[in-house]
Amino acid sequence: MASKRDFLIVVTAAWLLSGVPAGAQDFEQAPIHYSQAQPNNRVSILIDRIHAGQVKLNYDPQTGFLTSLLKELDVPVSSQMLVFSKTSLQRHRISPQSPRALYFNDDTYVGFCRLGDVLEISVADPQLGAVFYTLSQIEEDKEKFVRQRDNCLICHGSSQTKEVPGHVVRSLFVDPSGMPLLAAGSTRIDQTIPLEKRWGGWYVTGMHGKQKHLGNLVMHGRDVPSNVDNSAGQNVTDLKDRFDTSEYLSPHSDIVALMVLEHQTDAHNYITRANFLTRQALHYQESLNKELNEPAGHLWESTKSRLKGASEPLVEYLLFSGEAPLADKIAGTSKFGEEFAARGPRDSRGRSLRDLDLEKRLFKYPCSYLIYSDSFAALPKEAKDYILKRMYEVLSGQDESKPFAHLLAADRQAILEILRDTLPDLPDYWKGTAAPAGS
Repeated sequence: MASKRDFLIVVTAAWLLSGVPAGAQDFEQAPIHYSQAQPNNRVSILIDRIHAGQVKLNYDPQTGFLTSLLKELDVPVSSQMLVFSKTSLQRHRISPQSPRALYFNDDTYVGFCRLGDVLEISVADPQLGAVFYTLSQIEEDKEKFVRQRDNCLICHGSSQTKEVPGHVVRSLFVDPSGMPLLAAGSTRIDQTIPLEKRWGGWYVTGMHGKQKHLGNLVMHGRDVPSNVDNSAGQNVTDLKDRFDTSEYLSPHSDIVALMVLEHQTDAHNYITRANFLTRQALHYQESLNKELNEPAGHLWESTKSRLKGASEPLVEYLLFSGEAPLADKIAGTSKFGEEFAARGPRDSRGRSLRDLDLEKRLFKYPCSYLIYSDSFAALPKEAKDYILKRMYEVLSGQDESKPFAHLLAADRQAILEILRDTLPDLPDYWKGTAAPAGS
């Protein structure tokens, strides 16, 4: 008869080989407990300050609490983007004549609809991934925040977000009422998608030369031709002839802000995925060690495999593997690019991972600024150790494999130097004073 140990090993192997996507594990169970866990993020901290009487949001008759909320959350108005597809909570308020405005900083997103009942807020919580809130737009409600769970997770906790609570940016064809033409399909956008497939259902302001996109396009009729003529939607710098821009905080829907958003949302999804899968792998390992009387912390080969599967995609995304190249210069219409780059940090030579390129690619130094984020810092040690070791192998030239072939030697050296100067608590081997563990 097979021993208990043999039985458990067989069960573990069967689970690993079953073909079930790793992200399909339920984040409502241990060790995540998404809905029951207490958030600790930029928004939850603001809510606590409001309840303590330290902060009061000001109300504006036209935009409600929007301006005051953006200020308290340190979200720049210049980040405004406008989406006119009916693809969010207050879809009845959205149309090409009344687009939804979105604003964001490195971890927080705020949605505003004209005459809307609520402001829609989401934030990258370091331990929970995307956490969703609404804020009543009724003045008498006195800053009434509600954490949203099930409704938001229908779209924001699925395969579209890598099976974790996250964000998704989509491009689709839209009719004059703002209704998506779903039969024509849609595209989930991240940094790997060519511009020609981006921004269907969005307004886009900015110059992009000969490159084409699907922004500013309203389809008349139910059939979408194979070669859509969107010439009138290209290189648009003024939206006043499309709707009343005076009813928004800004007249812009800046192309640079859109591109940064698309990188950032999926980067956060990858970070959350690495966090959840690592914690779940370690939780399972702890249970297995107890069952088999192994010492606490005994690391199974299956756990190592799961750690790699959780972290390697994040390494590739942080270093812009597969990024769609630009064929012409990009220029925004607002101050977003300038304000974004000014947030630093900068190394001793004045370089920053936030410096934009906008001619051949999005960033001058292709490594995500979200490596400085609270979410990255909160990754389990096992995941962070793996990621930093792999990044060092790539940036030091030890790994020149296909996923990183886009990084020139000068890119690698510059990123390595910037991170050495600006990222706290790097392992000693990054500074050339030790070898990576396991090397």
